[in-house]
Amino acid sequence: MNFRVIFAVISICVIGQLLYGQNPDSIKNIKVEEITITSYRHPSQEIKFLPSVNGTLITEGKKSELITIQDAPLNIAEKSGRQIFGKLPGAFVYDMDGAGNQINIATRGLDPHRSWEYYVSQNGITTNSDIYGYPASHYSAPLESVKQIEIVRGTAALQYGAQFGGAINYVTKQADTTKTIGGEAIFTAGSFGLMSGYVSIGGKIGKWQYNSYYQRRVADGYRDNAKSDAQAQFISVQGQLNSRWNVKAELGRSTYTFRIPGPLTDAQFNTNPKQATRSRNYFNPDIYVPSITLQMKAAKGLLFTLTSSAILGARNSIQFIGFADQPDTILASTLQYKNRQVDIDNFHSYNTELKARYDHSFLGLTNVMVAGIRYTQNDLHRRQQGVGTTGTDFDLNVTNNYFGRDIHFKTKNIAFFVENLFKISQRFSVSPGFRVENGKSDMTGRISYLPDEKIPQQVKHYYVLPGISSQFSLSPQLYLYAGYSQAYRPVVLADLIPGSVLEQNDPNIKDAFGYNAEAGIKGKICSWLNVDITAFQLKYNNRIGSLILYNEKGEAYIYKTNIGNSLTNGLEWLSEFRLLENQNARISIFSATTYMQGKYTSGQVRNGNENISIKGNQLETVPIWISRNGLQLAYKKVSCNLQYSYVSSSYSDALNTKTPSANGARGLVPAYDLWDFNLALRINPGTSLKLSLNNLTNELYFTKRPTGYPGQGVWPSDGRSINAAVSIKF
Repeated sequence: MNFRVIFAVISICVIGQLLYGQNPDSIKNIKVEEITITSYRHPSQEIKFLPSVNGTLITEGKKSELITIQDAPLNIAEKSGRQIFGKLPGAFVYDMDGAGNQINIATRGLDPHRSWEYYVSQNGITTNSDIYGYPASHYSAPLESVKQIEIVRGTAALQYGAQFGGAINYVTKQADTTKTIGGEAIFTAGSFGLMSGYVSIGGKIGKWQYNSYYQRRVADGYRDNAKSDAQAQFISVQGQLNSRWNVKAELGRSTYTFRIPGPLTDAQFNTNPKQATRSRNYFNPDIYVPSITLQMKAAKGLLFTLTSSAILGARNSIQFIGFADQPDTILASTLQYKNRQVDIDNFHSYNTELKARYDHSFLGLTNVMVAGIRYTQNDLHRRQQGVGTTGTDFDLNVTNNYFGRDIHFKTKNIAFFVENLFKISQRFSVSPGFRVENGKSDMTGRISYLPDEKIPQQVKHYYVLPGISSQFSLSPQLYLYAGYSQAYRPVVLADLIPGSVLEQNDPNIKDAFGYNAEAGIKGKICSWLNVDITAFQLKYNNRIGSLILYNEKGEAYIYKTNIGNSLTNGLEWLSEFRLLENQNARISIFSATTYMQGKYTSGQVRNGNENISIKGNQLETVPIWISRNGLQLAYKKVSCNLQYSYVSSSYSDALNTKTPSANGARGLVPAYDLWDFNLALRINPGTSLKLSLNNLTNELYFTKRPTGYPGQGVWPSDGRSINAAVSIKF
């Protein structure tokens, strides 16, 4: 990047030197030549840590990461999780659709489905569709709009919520406030019909600044019948009302329609992983997230933030449901396909939260107390088992507008938290805190195969969740840290609905409950070595599953209830060696590796017509090793990275079935390793080009055998692909 030093500034510096001991009249005829200074700003690829206090969130003593997305050479159009979270130790990425529609991520052996073990937010505004009904984050903003990702693991007072995973916050790019209007355009094209366009407009007018974007992405997909069409829109307006009050209003929307190619058996996968078993299945979420935030500086050291937000929209699916070995073909008797099943979830989730931050003195040192109260009111309207059309296109029409399941799941919840960062000395701090959750969820409605009196169910949530974290400074940039906190995962709507007339649900089913504990060291050991090494333990009690029971007539039925407890121990390792760094070049290597042992400490599950003990079995979808390693190079205007990823094998069920079943629903998920290469070229301060080569060796692999959506069986991940992007700022 070129910096042209203005003639007048240089003149002043030179004159200042000459004025010392000289008469001003003697320097009237001095001539100074124009000087050009050349230096290069390389995109930051190092994972950094969040500051000790990040707004109204205390992060000192906790495991946190700050991932910079802006300008980094990464595959962002397709939201490649293994690249975006390449330096996040233990990040398990579930590749479900390969088209960049969704990010599915988990850590520490938790379930990665739509990142639902995390409190997911955009600019601090929650995007989980319904924490108590369906906690998945169906809202999926384009990564072209993201500046950085803030991650806090699930420790301490859980200021953001009671999730085991912690919090992920996607921070959008801000407008250039030196302009009335400016923006950015990013266009991407690549393999499998990928075409993506993103345009943002923003600026500052008086005391008000605004930012907006529009994105559209289409792709045919790696597999047959895997076309997707995604859109996203966003607008933000913020301003300073006076010296004490700030206000910000935002509205985001994301939607996509994904044609689901269906699961495969292992034999089908090995023969041709691109093939599809379905051509008429579709998935379509359409989510709006409005919010308004008021911030007041009440007095010196006292800050209040009031936020009100909502998640509104629908999750729609149209499917011919069946195992991979059950074909969806035209019937000879009718010369038509079978009717598809239509499922529609409508979300009405509202959150209002008041937070306060108070900077105060303790033992002569500045300390911080953060407290808050959040009120949540949700209504999840779930309609399932509607008899859809026999057609092949996206069609939500249902015969007689009748659904076999028509349920409302309403929740009211109030939560309070407080945490205080005590500076015991300049080097040592302790942050105790707790969170209180008090709420109630009510299920009402109709299920066609159950008597009306068995439908109403109520689940109460009341927990006092203590936590504590601490940090000791070994040097100004190297810290020891440790933390412990309790967490819970509420019983969700799917846990209360029997799958068929042959199933029953435990009316006294309990929320999952447990804790996170961790201890580690992070920071710079020397000028060329950064580390973050953490030992952790995650206790997860009251896991939910199915048993086989018998009624008084001796008839067997499936009973969904709490089936056991689990414990996951592990070591997370991040190290980055800076081999070379000067004004022209930078070379570094990194390793983000995790070793995990997740096992059932008690429990039993159904296997056919009997219940089998699973004590000592490995947790499903928990590979022992996840390792990502890379080489990063930057020279003047060019930067690139080469990344190697390895994920060891894992089981797909609690019974630890090794040999795949004929339909692909059970069996071992084999280990896999992948290579990715990314290149970025900055042509000038406003224009850059990026090239991504993904899965260089064309590895045939899959990451998970899902037990529910989008269908039980093998879901192949993408083979080798290439995409290129151009970014223009104006």
